[in-house]
Amino acid sequence: MATAPKAAQKAPSKVVAIEEGAAAPKKSKTTLILILVIVLLVAGGAGGAWYFMSHKAEGASHTEAKHEAPKPPVFVNMDQFIVNLQPDDLGEKYLQVQFTLQVPDQETVDRLKLYMPQVRSRLLLLLSSKTATEISSAEGKKKLSEDIIAQVKQPFAPNAKPQEVGGVFFTSFVIQ
Repeated sequence: MATAPKAAQKAPSKVVAIEEGAAAPKKSKTTLILILVIVLLVAGGAGGAWYFMSHKAEGASHTEAKHEAPKPPVFVNMDQFIVNLQPDDLGEKYLQVQFTLQVPDQETVDRLKLYMPQVRSRLLLLLSSKTATEISSAEGKKKLSEDIIAQVKQPFAPNAKPQEVGGVFFTSFVIQ
């Protein structure tokens, strides 16, 4: 009887070995599939995060540029100019004009105030070189505005940078 139990003991061990061998490949396939799914999820999540973050950063820079408040204009009021105009068909005339310059910042205002005698001299020479016929029309006034800007933009010292002037706005313009 002792031999029978030994035989019974050996038979179940073969079944257990077969079951363990079958279970081992099943676990390794499941583990491999699980690892692949996790890797794909992590890669997909990282790719999605990169995509949305890069577009969000681009969108943020565009919205910041759109929402940036424009700087308020800075103006320099010029004192009144009264000059004799060049004689023409209409005879001798004089010009009484007052205008305001638009500049980009307070630094330019300070520089213009510092060099105001030079600015006024340039503009007096410019204004007195015109005739009444040249500046009486709207086109003539626009041309005069461009000439004023050109004169003010010129540097005040050698190798200095030119001033920035955005516009000339006439507040008084009388030819007599």
